[in-house]
Amino acid sequence: MSFIATPQSMHFPEVLTLQSGASIRDYHLAFETYGTLNADKSNAVLVCHALNASHHVAGVYEGQPKSEGWWDNMIGPGKPVDTNRFFVIGVNNLGSCFGSTGPMHTHPDTGEIYGADFPVVTVEDWVNAQARLLDRLGIQQLAAVLGGSLGGMQALSWTLQYPERMRHAVVVASAPNLTAENIAFNEVARRAIVTDPDFHGGHFYRHGVIPKRGLRIARMIGHITYLSDDVMNEKFGRQLREGMDLKYSTQDIEFQIESYLRYQGDKFSEYFDANTYLLITRALDYFDPAREHANNLTLALARAQAKFLLVSFTTDWRFSPQRSREIVKALLDNRRRVSYAEIDAPHGHDAFLLDDARYMSLMRSYFDSIAKEFA
Repeated sequence: MSFIATPQSMHFPEVLTLQSGASIRDYHLAFETYGTLNADKSNAVLVCHALNASHHVAGVYEGQPKSEGWWDNMIGPGKPVDTNRFFVIGVNNLGSCFGSTGPMHTHPDTGEIYGADFPVVTVEDWVNAQARLLDRLGIQQLAAVLGGSLGGMQALSWTLQYPERMRHAVVVASAPNLTAENIAFNEVARRAIVTDPDFHGGHFYRHGVIPKRGLRIARMIGHITYLSDDVMNEKFGRQLREGMDLKYSTQDIEFQIESYLRYQGDKFSEYFDANTYLLITRALDYFDPAREHANNLTLALARAQAKFLLVSFTTDWRFSPQRSREIVKALLDNRRRVSYAEIDAPHGHDAFLLDDARYMSLMRSYFDSIAKEFA
């Protein structure tokens, strides 16, 4: 049974200088909190979201029984991240399309919709914005920062940007940077969007249209990379759509996997913003803490002081276990305390969102150990 979640918003009139040299002011961050902050404010856990998620991490909205948060199986009363013990904070990143200031909002200087003029944001910029929100909430040190995929990159970046403001980093199904193959997938998805005739150079809002065709294709490409070959074969195989024979057509939807991908693409194009997709995939591409340290990850992670849990999944070929092991090695080179689990799960990259018993047990055990620090 899920609890009732309440979305909140905080306004920041002051300027936030971005990594690119650009800046943004008069912005809002959407966020949600679950549980109760204890007297010495030592039980706070920040949850960082991945590409198409938001601040709505757990619970449901009142009167909307099917509005579960994207990590509702992980976070809540009695769940692995137990909100009876932890004060959990979910923040929607700048540039997203779920409540925080993004490309569909008004530029305070021009009075026009940002559109393509919204500044490029990075993982480091998101972390700085999150830190400002925590300042407003009066939280100086986090018990943990938790994230999967792109959220895991933010958790890792927290350990470098604010090493003294956190005690634990939980990095799930993530990587120290993207491989060339991953950047390539992102670029093909972006090309699908920007070449859609309805994109209008990113200012499609002015034309009253949405580049849905590009968004559909972008989502289809992404969704293929989130699933493993085994899951696709088990779920769909070569099955044709129900009651259908081969049509010998190059354009009809005949296979069930085709129908599934079209459905995912259609659904995504109804709620996600095209400029946001471009911004977030670029942030993924740019993340590389070792770049400023002669590409030496050990040197890059020397600033980290937190204790770490890293989790990877054997069939995740987009953020493979090898990438997590690179982080583990660099941390061990720096004599940091690291726990690492490589879970044999069939679900591909999406495994970090699913109910694998070993994974859930591991997370519960680790957060139980964190809770003992302030019990």
